[in-house]
Amino acid sequence: MMEKEVNPHFDDFLFDWSTKFQFLVGGYGSSKSYHVALKLILKLLDEKRTALVVREVYDTHRDSTYSLLEEIVIDLGLDHKVKCMVSPMQIRFPNGSKIIFKGMDKPQKLKSINNISIVWLEECSEVKYAGFKELLGRLRHPTLNLHMILSTNPVSTDNWSFKHFFKDDLNNRLVLDDEELYKKRTIITNDTYYHHSTADDNLFLPESYVDQLDEMKDYDPDLYRVARKGRFGVNGIKVLPQFEVMPHEEVMKIVKTRKPFLTFRAGMDFGFEESYNALIRVAVDKKSKYLYIYYEYYKNKMTDDKTALEIAEFKETRERIRADSAEPKTIEFYRQQGFNMVATKKFQGSRLQYTRKIKRFKRIICSDACKNTIYELKSLTYKKNKNDEIIPDEFNIDPHTFSAIWYALDDYEVSDLKGAIDRYERLLGK
Repeated sequence: MMEKEVNPHFDDFLFDWSTKFQFLVGGYGSSKSYHVALKLILKLLDEKRTALVVREVYDTHRDSTYSLLEEIVIDLGLDHKVKCMVSPMQIRFPNGSKIIFKGMDKPQKLKSINNISIVWLEECSEVKYAGFKELLGRLRHPTLNLHMILSTNPVSTDNWSFKHFFKDDLNNRLVLDDEELYKKRTIITNDTYYHHSTADDNLFLPESYVDQLDEMKDYDPDLYRVARKGRFGVNGIKVLPQFEVMPHEEVMKIVKTRKPFLTFRAGMDFGFEESYNALIRVAVDKKSKYLYIYYEYYKNKMTDDKTALEIAEFKETRERIRADSAEPKTIEFYRQQGFNMVATKKFQGSRLQYTRKIKRFKRIICSDACKNTIYELKSLTYKKNKNDEIIPDEFNIDPHTFSAIWYALDDYEVSDLKGAIDRYERLLGK
């Protein structure tokens, strides 16, 4: 008979094994990892099982998951029965249960394990998506129910853990709206137990620690969202904060209605293996300084002859396509095929000038049919240097649709809102 005081927000979680997946996301100091460890120990005391605890790097277990589990064993007064072994790193129970520890940095060692019925993937956002799927294949037992517990601090919405368990805009997949979880705190759906926690849920935290988290709001809003609020979001400074998505029908209605007052352009970025052929149509409302994005072609691993067939409508309409000047042979091929394609002017500093040009639009309205454009531009952020300062012409991803829009607007000048741009860049510390 044991008694252990726990945080009330985790009461139900500790004994709920009704789902295959349990996904815990929370801020710093919320005690989610502690309660996962306690839940694991209680389960393995009750049933003979082998549990696998995984982190991206094996060596980080010693001072995190292993240390935490050992601490709980001692705290429960079980260290005379439950053996915490250092070499190899294991925890063995009197009923034959055991906990083993592995790292995704040594994937070959996963192949030798079997009869795993519980996996705890700690800091799951640090593990690659391929690693998560590999672990699913290792989770198997002939008779016992299978469970995978995933715990993490929230990261960017670009991370696989968010896309898999919440929303994947690119593939139009919605599992659960994360805002609903923040409101309800716990939700069970699709064979997954979702749990959200913050420092407020940990009654054992000193008030000074919570005060430190609160102070982040003034000097690091991104970290405050993660550490204090425990919420997913866009990490970093957005390149296009004025970017928005609108239903395709509405965008096309505006484009058709205002056609006499709009300037239409098309731009193309080339790619093959890892990069993409991105062809974008835009319409510019010079008076309102609005940019409409209403068409995209986005594919890779396509030879030029096959791409030419798929974008044949541009040959028929004789639309001028402004394309990447770094590919003169490709441009010449399309010209020989009858496309009205011209090379853009590239020069030192052109990336920054192109980016500033697009930032001058008051609104950038994208059709919801342009899935890849939304994926690349909605959450596009600046890269930072070693001094944590933004690099104004480098980004967190290689946005091919952004390059295509650059080229489309190659010789178009947006009326200068330089004062506003300068003020914005001063806020960024430039």
